[in-house]
Amino acid sequence: MPEMMPSFHNPPLILVADDDKTMRLGVRQAMEQDGYQVIEAHDGNTCLSVFERVRPDVVLLDAIMPAIDGFTCCRRIQEMSGIRRTPVLMITGLEDQDSVDKAFSVGAVDYITKPIHWAVLRQRVKRLIQQVRLYQQLETANHELQRLAAIDSLTQVANRRRFDEYLQQEWQRMLREQLPLSLILCDIDCFKLYNDTYGHQAGDDCLRQVAQVIQNAAKRAIDLPARYGGEEFAVILPNTDQEGAILVAQDIQTGVKNLQISHTASKVCDTVTVSLGVSNTIPSVITSPELLINAADKALYQAKAEGRDRYCTCLS
Repeated sequence: MPEMMPSFHNPPLILVADDDKTMRLGVRQAMEQDGYQVIEAHDGNTCLSVFERVRPDVVLLDAIMPAIDGFTCCRRIQEMSGIRRTPVLMITGLEDQDSVDKAFSVGAVDYITKPIHWAVLRQRVKRLIQQVRLYQQLETANHELQRLAAIDSLTQVANRRRFDEYLQQEWQRMLREQLPLSLILCDIDCFKLYNDTYGHQAGDDCLRQVAQVIQNAAKRAIDLPARYGGEEFAVILPNTDQEGAILVAQDIQTGVKNLQISHTASKVCDTVTVSLGVSNTIPSVITSPELLINAADKALYQAKAEGRDRYCTCLS
């Protein structure tokens, strides 16, 4: 999933960088009058250090400062900002066209000249804050939409689309690093009979509980549990050998049995159980993720054929 945006300070945090102490004091008072938090820097080096530490919401930056001037400082700030471009407003006595062009070329979003018209500065900062808030709201909404598009709404684990994307991604990564990749396919035993006996609402609740067991068994952040389809789940286990994958499969099998969900119509026992197929490989340029899936599917079929409520393995 995409990286989340940095949070917005509340109240908004303004970094004021100017080598003139009187100017910094004037800007601070104007900003605090509007309820903003203010932090100061007296030169370019300090500005960059403070920016990296506190990540302010807006930077008010003097163009002419010792050591590192405002133009260089602005460019560095935008490089450090990453996915969230920090609004920089240049405050300077320079009014020539070249200076104005240079300010915008290094990433400034606005420009105000000295002597400062305080009402104008306050309005421009207010507008920048509104833009930052709107941008963050849009990013938050976009991330939520992406999250929802990757999640199975019933079980809250990854959906099939996310499974396919992640398997391709991790296959390529394990191929580059020549590390093992494991896959577990997991099927709830006699689930159609469960639905027929207890109803679809109980079936949905069963799916949710089993999904939670699988989520708990996939302990690492890089492990991806997913609903593969119907009553079938999958777990992608990057950088995991067969022995490690078997341990996860055993955790899932035990965890589901410990749920003690009654299933009187089961052909296995009187509670809900699962069958699991485990496959493992080190990706190569002459193999594909489909081979890993096929091997796990073959192992799952074998587990069912041998009586269910067990795991079987197959190397791809």
